[in-house]
Amino acid sequence: QLQLVESGGGSVQPGGSLRLSCAASGLTLDYFDIGWFRQAPGKEREGASCISSRHGRTYYIDSVQGRFTISRDNTKNTVTLQMNSLKTEDTGVYYCAAIFRPPILPVRMCDVDPNEYRHWGQGTQVTVSS
Repeated sequence: QLQLVESGGGSVQPGGSLRLSCAASGLTLDYFDIGWFRQAPGKEREGASCISSRHGRTYYIDSVQGRFTISRDNTKNTVTLQMNSLKTEDTGVYYCAAIFRPPILPVRMCDVDPNEYRHWGQGTQVTVSS
């Protein structure tokens, strides 16, 4: 059973940076697409970024493109989300999630639809405020 634990959240001023980590245990992440999602108070959970399992291609929603960077280290079984130039609208609980992509299937790009993901962490709070 795959377990995911997020860390690195906190409070920063606008323009600041945070580095979120998603540590996996139970299974290796080699064949999992990983996504980072966020949920602001009173809003639905939305996908922010994802990284595919085999070729490591990345995707970002427009609002974080150029400010966030997702990366994975399969040797450490972790995925990181570097967040720079943070804005107040980035505030929310951030979750990492995973979905298994069997290697026998064709390579595909990851997506940020929360319904695609099966394994979820407990979340970490990010607050951007002056």
